[in-house]
Amino acid sequence: LTICAERVAVGTAVAAGHKKIVAVAVVSSGGHSPCGACRQVLSEFGPAMEVILIDADDPTRTRATTLADLLPEQFSSNAL
Repeated sequence: LTICAERVAVGTAVAAGHKKIVAVAVVSSGGHSPCGACRQVLSEFGPAMEVILIDADDPTRTRATTLADLLPEQFSSNAL
């Protein structure tokens, strides 16, 4: 896997002392959702966070969802 922008953003937030993320905006051509690896990392810092998906080619095409909808039955530290 590569390091996607979402995981870089999480790492930067954690390095700055943040431990909870309540929302994330993902901008991509076509307005696609985060990859599976990013979904898992995001879930570790805000399993119910809002995810805003923005189409870079047409920013008026924006939709909001939740990480819980994108990653049902998330694996968390509670499962350890």
